[in-house]
Amino acid sequence: MAREIEVDGFQHTVSELLIRHRSILDIMTKSQEATSRMNRAVAKAVTSCGCLKINAGKKSSTGATLSDLRQFLDSNLSGEICNDCRETVESEIGRNLFYLAALCNVLDLNLMDIVLKEEKRLKMLGIFNLS
Repeated sequence: MAREIEVDGFQHTVSELLIRHRSILDIMTKSQEATSRMNRAVAKAVTSCGCLKINAGKKSSTGATLSDLRQFLDSNLSGEICNDCRETVESEIGRNLFYLAALCNVLDLNLMDIVLKEEKRLKMLGIFNLS
């Protein structure tokens, strides 16, 4: 219950602070920009800092059942994110959450309700969610 209050409080704070980019179009484009900045921060952890490495290639999972796929698939990341990169990525994720909450406010949606509904859907579908 405390986390619900925290999410609702966050959404309320966003509602009070969002003045300049209150248009739905502004919110959508600022959200897209925030997502790009978040992705760039992760990429820079690999390319500029080097604290993370990406080791990706085709995964062989022939003959595996759906429940066995977890053994064959991974994040393709190695290394550990350093404190500087962690701070940057967290900041960009925070900005992303800000615009997500702003979008919910403009559309008169409750972010916590959406989270709870999505969690219920995920639990119901389980491994068949395929996301």
